[in-house]
Amino acid sequence: MFMGRVQRTYHGRDLRKGRVSEPGTAYLVTTVTRNRQALFRDLQSARILVRSLRAESDNATTLAFVVMPDHLHWLLQLIDGVTLSGLMQRVKSASAHHINRHLQLSGAVWQSGFHDHAVRTEEDLRQLARYVVANPLRAGLVSKVGDYSHWDAIWL
Repeated sequence: MFMGRVQRTYHGRDLRKGRVSEPGTAYLVTTVTRNRQALFRDLQSARILVRSLRAESDNATTLAFVVMPDHLHWLLQLIDGVTLSGLMQRVKSASAHHINRHLQLSGAVWQSGFHDHAVRTEEDLRQLARYVVANPLRAGLVSKVGDYSHWDAIWL
């Protein structure tokens, strides 16, 4: 009898199965750079991504975000008529275009797909935002959250 752990390999296409976009719903989204390249250690590349998030203010309300060296955590609330997949495609496309131009590169910047968690009504959005912005602290990048420059939350 086999009692070991079964390891499952996930693919970007698997992340899209069963995804529903609900206006007014808050989502915690995580997306990763291709091959986990630490592109956002470059200040300008990180700022490009932040500008791409802010450019979507007509489509989503940003509650909190943090740009880590190789990934993004974004707590957002969708506006009516906007799909989560469409929103992420726009952010990833725009940021990739500008990052490639800045770094004089070509090709994919982002891993395909993204992970999303629809925030349940019983979850505390402020607590979730604190968790998001504390990522650099937990990763050992800084000794206090205020020392990290690539995050924001509406409650501050």
